[in-house]
Amino acid sequence: MECDYYFAYGSNMNPARMAVRGMRYRQSLRAQLPGWQLAFNKRAHGKEGIAYANIVNADHDGAEVQGVLYQLWDHREIERMDPFEGHPTRYCRERLLVQSDEGERHTWVYIANTEWQADDLRPERWYLNHLLSGRPWLSADYYRHLLATSCVDDFPPTLATP
Repeated sequence: MECDYYFAYGSNMNPARMAVRGMRYRQSLRAQLPGWQLAFNKRAHGKEGIAYANIVNADHDGAEVQGVLYQLWDHREIERMDPFEGHPTRYCRERLLVQSDEGERHTWVYIANTEWQADDLRPERWYLNHLLSGRPWLSADYYRHLLATSCVDDFPPTLATP
């Protein structure tokens, strides 16, 4: 079955990033992925301690990941995103059921492969800003939760004392 939708929960919530990556879509919608939660546990390639967004099965009832549901130009359009997501090595592309104001849809979603996941990682501020640009599609609470995310470059370096 062909799939014409892509759910972005990370940096691709930024429409400008989608444009730079050459992704063509017909519309963008507010959407939720129930039963999952956002995690910054995907190791960045070549950057020690740096995280990118991922989704994991929720550990509590009522959890959901919010993001942008893109109706792609056609079902092959998702293939343009694969190299940026490192599919199939770093992220795998799966079809999950996502909820939007227009109903439930089977949608492409990228999930980090286990060997690329790690604990004690944090995103860089520039990366988190891409997620924050998804504000028009996010609830106020979810947006505030993203704003509260600790980034590796939020803290000044430790100064040596004489």
